Amino acid sequence: MKLSGADRKRLAAALEIAGEARVYRRVEALLLVAEGQSVAEAARRCRVDRSSVHRWLAKYEVGRDAAVLVDRPRSGRPRQSSRLTLRRLVAVLARDPRRYGYLATSWTVPLLTHYLASQEGIAISARTLRRRLQEAGYCWKRPRHVYAGRATHLAQEKGLWSAA
Repeated sequence: MKLSGADRKRLAAALEIAGEARVYRRVEALLLVAEGQSVAEAARRCRVDRSSVHRWLAKYEVGRDAAVLVDRPRSGRPRQSSRLTLRRLVAVLARDPRRYGYLATSWTVPLLTHYLASQEGIAISARTLRRRLQEAGYCWKRPRHVYAGRATHLAQEKGLWSAA
């Protein structure tokens, strides 16, 4: 397929406005072919397979429009973790886990993932939940146990008469 000077201009303009890396790579490969590079050389420079460049050229040839190189919406299971908004997360963290039958006084990530899956219907991995908590500004630390000092009027453990 022979690409004209008008094609080069269209592809150069599309390269300037390409927002996604995948689209940029496709347009760049076609622009290299339009500038006289072979398909194999364009594929090597863009780090893709030659068959991909041929497929993109065939798509572009139909309407001579770089918009056909943009990804179409894909089918598949929608992300459920997107249902976990910041407001919902803050509301859950404000509640006491003991209210829901858990034997813990504070939320942990495994406990929170279990609660969200069983009560809220949100299946989210512990890794994603940790990332969401960090984005929300939460810092998870282990509780620090501080041993209370003995009152001064009580005897020390060494013996009853050693306090004198």
